[in-house]
Formats: sequence, C-alpha cells, structure tokens
Amino acid sequence: MNRRNFLTLTGTFTGGILVLPSFLHAFGGQSNLVIGEQCLVFVQLNGGNDGLNTFIPYEDPLYYDFRTKIALNKDVVVGKNKGMAFHPALKDFAQMQQNGDLTVIQNVGYPEPVRSHFRSQEIWQTAADSNKYINEGWLGRYLDLQCHDHQPTAGINLDSIDNLALKGAEPNTITVKDPDRFKVKSNKENEKLSDNPQLDFVRKIANSVVEGSDDIQNALKQSKTEISYPKTGLSKNLEWIARLVKGNLNSKVYYTSLGGFDTHDNQLSIHERKLTELNDALYSFYTDLKQAQLLQNVTIVVFSEFGRRVKDNGSGTDHGTAAPMFIIGGSNKGTILGSNPNLADLENGDLKYQIDFRSVYASLLQQKMDFDYSKIGIKNKPVSGLF
Repeated sequence: MNRRNFLTLTGTFTGGILVLPSFLHAFGGQSNLVIGEQCLVFVQLNGGNDGLNTFIPYEDPLYYDFRTKIALNKDVVVGKNKGMAFHPALKDFAQMQQNGDLTVIQNVGYPEPVRSHFRSQEIWQTAADSNKYINEGWLGRYLDLQCHDHQPTAGINLDSIDNLALKGAEPNTITVKDPDRFKVKSNKENEKLSDNPQLDFVRKIANSVVEGSDDIQNALKQSKTEISYPKTGLSKNLEWIARLVKGNLNSKVYYTSLGGFDTHDNQLSIHERKLTELNDALYSFYTDLKQAQLLQNVTIVVFSEFGRRVKDNGSGTDHGTAAPMFIIGGSNKGTILGSNPNLADLENGDLKYQIDFRSVYASLLQQKMDFDYSKIGIKNKPVSGLF
C-alpha cells in the first residue's frame, strides 16, 4: 500500500477523530524527553501559497510588469518595510511584526525544486534532498530521540489524516480531528501479550491511545478559551491547540494545515479569502497566547510546499519555487531575514531560493528545543538572527 492510501485509510479510524501514527514501525531505544515549556506549532499552507502576493515587493516595477493581471497596488498593501509589504488581508500579520513578534524569512526553498504538491510536501516533511526518499518525518525522528520508549502526546496533529512530518519509529504522536470527542476507553484485552510481535505492537499502540486520550481530556479540563475565535476550521484547530498548551499537555510539537492555495485561476478573490482566514485565525491564537503570557514559549511556523511562478498566467499563477516563511512568537526578533526577491535574476522564470528550509528547521531545533539537529540528518547551518 502506498503512503497516500495508508494515510487516507488511517484517517477513517473512529470516524476521523483519531489516527494511529507510525503504525507499522519497529521499536528503538530513545533518551528522555527534554522537559521544558517550549513547543513548536506548525501551520502548513497546502497547495503552494503565492509568496509574491503575500509579502509583496511593492516598490519593484518588475513585480507589476510580470503580474499585469494580479499585482496588488502599492496603495493597498500594509506594513510597508524596506520595499516589502503584506497583502491587505494580512493586516494583523503587519501588526504582529510591528509588535516585534513576527519574523519574515524571505526566499525559502531548496536545491533542485520539485513542482509536484505531494512530492514537495514530502520533501519539507522529511527534510530530505529532492532526489532522496525517507520513510520517517523530521519531527518524528526528533521525537524518537527525545522520548523514552514512547510519549503518546509528544506530538499532536490536528487533522483527519496522519502527517509524514510526525512519523517516527515510535508512537510519539496522535492525530486528532476533534479533541473534545477524543475519548477512548481502556480495553483489557489490549494489555495482554501474545506470541505474535505484530499483534503486541498493535496493542501497544492501542494502550498509548488510551493514555493519550486521558492526557488530552485532563488538559482540556484545566483550560478554557479566553477570547472569541472566528468560525473556521483553522481557527478551531488553533483554539484547540491553545487549550492544550494552556492545559499543560506539554507536547513538544503541534501541527495543523490550511488548504486551498493552488491558485491557478481566479487568484485575486481566492487568495484574499484564504489569507483572511489565515490572518484571523492566527491573530486570535496569538492574542490568546499573549493574554495567557505563553507567547514566548510557543513558536508558530507558517509555510507552504512551494511558491508560485513570478509571471501570472492571466488569472492566476502556476507552481513555482521559493517563497517566504513566517515565524510568530517564541521570542523571535521580529525582523525580515534574507534579501528582497530579485525579479531581475530568475531561474527558468522562478525565484532563486536564498535560504534552505532545513536551515530554519536547524534554528528551531537548536535554539528553541535545545537539540542537536545533526542527529536527525540535517546538515544545514541554522539561520542567523531568527531568535
């Protein structure tokens, strides 16, 4: 069975409320989980977000030459800073940066870029080279080395299907569609060992699910929502994550996603709608954490599998390469890293990447999680000036 079918199948367990990750992997020895208050929250923008219309080089005349149909007028962009500005739908992104809580990392990508959604997402989720395939995700490998035996809630994925980034050799993560409904009763039959190692492993997974369910419910009992969130799927997921953080679940990693960024046609209206959803959800999450005095302990990472082509196609944009990443909270320096997009020096009509995404991962692991990123195979040096 290929991985796409496997993830779809596992998402059907208990009506999509729960997914059991790392289902067919063997055990391995691990060291203890680093105890601390820091955690990472990932928001993945699926479909290839158009970075040039998200963080806009509004002073570059080439931007308007290349994008005669979809360019944003310099009079409507917000948060102008060194020739760059945010899409007007991201007014609260501009406010978070003005507050010193949001860093933009420009021109992020990787060598020999791939324009397939599924494959490029896989590259980002495994931190592999574009010509190599890895079965385990970069965060899953990190948790394998940080967890003793297994910690069922070391990573939480808010989605209906599992995420490769969190896949490791041990069941250290749980995928939950609705934490409030995630209540699993213990089954004594699952605790019995047998002569079948595969069956015993399944029972081990089932037991960890019960433990994870209890931990999640305990965290929800100890927290409440302090502000009003918008009525969208991403907002609800971030609201759950805020509840779990405030309830001291002590997960190291939270992951969720927002789809709809494959804007080949009718981009102006679609992109505005998706960025508005992203802006409103993240600003509510940001405000919630800030009021709870937890923003310094939570680092939010917003990224997409690739950007879009520099030149529009008449009503939208096709698959491209480099694009910005956004880092919110976690005591980041609230700056802009990397030079502005160079529209006069393209490669086959695409932006040239300047910063490898694995350098961002290295910074997150080293500076926020106190972890040696080389232990999971990342060779890139951390980004300077992020934290």
